Amino acid sequence: MSALRAALRISRRDALRSKGRSALIMVMIGLPVLVISAVLTQVASTDLSPREEVPHRLGSVADAAVYTQSLRLPVAQDPAGRFGWQSPSAAPPAGLWPTSEVAALTGGRLLPFYAWSTEVRLFDGFDRVDLLEVDLRDPLATGLRTLAEGRLPATLQEVVVTPALLDRGVRVGGTIEVTRRAAPKRVVGVVEHPTRPGIQEVAGLYGSVRPDKTDPQGSGWLVDTPAPVTWEEVHRLNQAGLRVASRAVIDGPRMEAHDLGPRSEEQWRWTAIGVLLVVTETVLLAGPAFAVGLRRRGRELATIAAQGGSPAHLRTIVLADGLVLGGVAALTAGALGVGAGLAVEQVLARLLDWTSSLEVPWAEVLATTALGLLSAVVAAVAPAVRAARQHPAQVLAGRPAEIRDRAGAQILWPVLGLVLVVLGVVAMLTLGTRDALVVVASATVVLFGMIALTPWVVRRTGGLAARLPLPARLSVRDGARHGIRTTSAVAAVMAATMGAITVGIAYNSVYAMYLDINRTEVPDDTLIVHAPDIDDRAWSNVRAVAQERLPRVSLVTGLETVDDKGRSLVVTVDREETMCSDGCEHFGPLSYEAAVGDSRLLAQFQGRRDPRSQAALTEGKAVAFDSRLVRDGEIQVRVHSLEGDRVATFRVPAVAAQGVQPHQGGAVLPASALTGAGLRTAERRIYASHAQADVRRFERDLQAVARPARAWLVDFEDSYTSLLLVMNATLAGALVLVLGGTFAATGLAVADMRRDLDTLSAVGGRPLTRRLVVAAQAGYVAGLGAFMGLAGGAVAGYALSVPLRGIRGMSGGPEVGVPWASVAVVVGLPLLAALLAGLFTRTRTEPVRRVA
Repeated sequence: MSALRAALRISRRDALRSKGRSALIMVMIGLPVLVISAVLTQVASTDLSPREEVPHRLGSVADAAVYTQSLRLPVAQDPAGRFGWQSPSAAPPAGLWPTSEVAALTGGRLLPFYAWSTEVRLFDGFDRVDLLEVDLRDPLATGLRTLAEGRLPATLQEVVVTPALLDRGVRVGGTIEVTRRAAPKRVVGVVEHPTRPGIQEVAGLYGSVRPDKTDPQGSGWLVDTPAPVTWEEVHRLNQAGLRVASRAVIDGPRMEAHDLGPRSEEQWRWTAIGVLLVVTETVLLAGPAFAVGLRRRGRELATIAAQGGSPAHLRTIVLADGLVLGGVAALTAGALGVGAGLAVEQVLARLLDWTSSLEVPWAEVLATTALGLLSAVVAAVAPAVRAARQHPAQVLAGRPAEIRDRAGAQILWPVLGLVLVVLGVVAMLTLGTRDALVVVASATVVLFGMIALTPWVVRRTGGLAARLPLPARLSVRDGARHGIRTTSAVAAVMAATMGAITVGIAYNSVYAMYLDINRTEVPDDTLIVHAPDIDDRAWSNVRAVAQERLPRVSLVTGLETVDDKGRSLVVTVDREETMCSDGCEHFGPLSYEAAVGDSRLLAQFQGRRDPRSQAALTEGKAVAFDSRLVRDGEIQVRVHSLEGDRVATFRVPAVAAQGVQPHQGGAVLPASALTGAGLRTAERRIYASHAQADVRRFERDLQAVARPARAWLVDFEDSYTSLLLVMNATLAGALVLVLGGTFAATGLAVADMRRDLDTLSAVGGRPLTRRLVVAAQAGYVAGLGAFMGLAGGAVAGYALSVPLRGIRGMSGGPEVGVPWASVAVVVGLPLLAALLAGLFTRTRTEPVRRVA
């Protein structure tokens, strides 16, 4: 223990003396810990448990909350009473439950409430906000909302609002118009929601806003019972058709078992793989940084060895570096991560109206901190072994020599790596076609195999340097000669690149499949206005508002099929999926809602005037933008009501054409195709190639003249932004890791090559040549790692795309999607690393005394 204490003391003093190097190591170790801790804190604060939802559902006094359902049928519910399921039935709607009947079933005192939504007029027009009707003055409602300003409502003409509505012009003491009837209510106070700081909500006495309730949805009672409401009592009320949130059940063991649940074996496997990859990447990144410290402390360690220090003492000192720097980095990063997560949660919860209950998952954060410390110690193992094997005499003489591998290691590691790569690739391509976990596990095996192959690859590159220009030749040969630190940096770059390319190819393939299968009915960035079930006069008002709000936008009107009473009907064109061959999953019939209009509408959908398509539409033919819709020169048209009742089915002559976008589907029908089938048409749609910034406000303006009017912006890519976010986040993370690993390795290389660079300057080498040598070193490390990672990621990405797409045996389906932007970034990283390293390297010569 005395040796360990001395080693820790030496490491602490060295860390304070070499602040720049210590900061580099701490950043490499602490950055993953900070990011993971922040994400864990933010997720824990946003993802509320049933216990954390109790304040805004039950307050602090009520024993239970009873909710009515749409039907008076038995209810199956979760223990928290969040959701209730009723079997489909022809039973009539439940209607409103009498309070006396619910009181008889529960045996306690009841306080009725209504939680739904309503519309209020704000300074920018009508908007929909949350609504709570309950007497907040009643002791049974204590804790539901916290009074922050003013007082609680005392009459049906008074309401309180949340702070988010104050930001939109509502003032205490003023009035607010509620519902489309514009009933004025006086705002007498401000209340805060316990778990939604950004909610826009109006609260008043029961019946103050919606006195004419007929639908049971949203209605309920807070219940104060003589005894806790047990799960048996909940089940009894379920049989009567009521859903129940019981404080005793939520706080009891049944909820804990349901909420936490046994962690599945597959989840443990995912967790184990994630931990392994995080530790591996951190070790590979921090390894060169620790090697920098070993190189600069070589003389100090050699002096200790010359004075009687054993190899074990030297190993302890270097491992103590990992313990000291890793401990400080992990603890600091964990604390900063928690603070960052809480700060982000507070800001975003208010801005985005997230559910939020500030919480720190201490167990997960401490585990992440311990993981960072473990990674630091593991990263220091290789330098510690190297320190114990160095020759003190050579180091003290100023001639540090590269530590050679032990006999047989140069053969064993490449063979082991090759075996792991082959086994991993075979497992990915054979066993992973249905299971993404198998693919990721196999890719991890491939990664470790490629790490084992990296020393051999680095040595082989030294023999290829003869024909390179002088700066590159010096850099490549130096990297091959100092294989230990070069291997670690190249492996770190390779692992990050492989992860980015794997995720990029897999998710780009899924995205390509979605584009091919789920085609849009209209071009992206098309603003659509639709007003069903209105008369011609109301439609004229809608069109006038649209023209007023969009004065410089070309508006193209579309037709809609209507019945004899003027109610809107839906027109669809159907196709039968033919992408599958025998033995694979069949997609079944797919439908597009067809647009009905003239040549102007067709030109907008095609982005141009196509003479062939225009002529076909004039002749009464449909124009389809998905060739699979057309069978034998015709398409099948189906007309049905909004409730799904079929009105007519017929076939229309059609031609296939190209839309604005490759993934566009649907069709444009001429009005004659519908009138010829005995159907009526009327203008009820507007199409505009315009990305409206505030669609909600535009829609509210339309609804002011015609309540059924709707407006939306078609953006297919928004439906799959999660896929794009995963790809971009992975690529950004890989960029940071690649550059970090490259610069750490370059710093070590410059330290190792300092004497060579000084000699180069002494014999007449220009400062530019020195910069080029350093730039070539960075480009060599980043380029070799990126090339190896690109090769491994291509195979792993293809294998992962198969189970993620969930399609096997497809014939004629979408090909594997290659994220060319990601590939271009990866290919350009070596050039970027070389440029930055060359620009920021020091060219000052520092001659040293050489000892013969």
